[in-house]
Amino acid sequence: MTETEFLAERFEAHRTHLRAVAYRMLGSLSEAEDAVQEAWFKLERSDTSGVRNLGGWLTTVVGRVCLDMLRSRTSRREDPLEARMPDPIISAADGADPEQEALLADSVGLALLVVLETLGPAERLAFVLHDLFGVPFDEIAPIVGRNPAAVRQLASRARRRVQGAAPVPDADLARQRRVVEAFLAAARDGDFDALVAVLDPDVVARADTGPLRPATVARGAEAVARQALTFARTAPLARHALVNGAAGIVSAKGGRLVSVMAFAIRDGRIAEIDILADPERLDRLDLSDLD
Repeated sequence: MTETEFLAERFEAHRTHLRAVAYRMLGSLSEAEDAVQEAWFKLERSDTSGVRNLGGWLTTVVGRVCLDMLRSRTSRREDPLEARMPDPIISAADGADPEQEALLADSVGLALLVVLETLGPAERLAFVLHDLFGVPFDEIAPIVGRNPAAVRQLASRARRRVQGAAPVPDADLARQRRVVEAFLAAARDGDFDALVAVLDPDVVARADTGPLRPATVARGAEAVARQALTFARTAPLARHALVNGAAGIVSAKGGRLVSVMAFAIRDGRIAEIDILADPERLDRLDLSDLD
């Protein structure tokens, strides 16, 4: 085995973890792959003979790459939008495959990722690396060019935002499915009252339709129920799936995906709905696990 092959083997042992870090940082599966690949290039060009913890070293490298990518978005005035939906991870209703399970560890639901989209790049890095992956503040500090105390403040500020905005969902998947089925049945029947009954009074529904059409946000059970009635036309196309490990719906027509709906269910009612209906992004999604 050559030195490059040995290095590649060690890198592959950490790839799934690195993808998980990058996905939480960027909310994009393709960009996460790019960040992991860039980490490999940096590893090839670096002398790591003195590195005792290669996984930790690679994690900070991926963090730095992702931070640069987030800052580049900001410089191009791609400001985070409340209705922007991160790339969903879709799997069959009866469970995700082992690779998806690893990528979705720590319950990274769409509701959490939507909130992370609203954080500044440094806040997002501090929260993701420390709170989700346990990286010490003194190892994050050099990445953002601040001292550990300042990084601690960044993570604390991000944590408050997340706790205040991302609902803690019901963990019982069977219960989630019953609620989603009730929503789908009410939409199919055009039953406004049944829709309101299954929605939390403060429910929020976001629809990301792509750059050519304005994204929408609806708030409150009655407003979201009225919006859901328009879903009745495409409800017959819907099928149950897991979206980031939670009960969701995918709709397809003529072999092409029309929409993905992710639900955050709290206390037996739908607290958040995130809808991806951007044709270009939908075409890039991997649906092989649904076949």
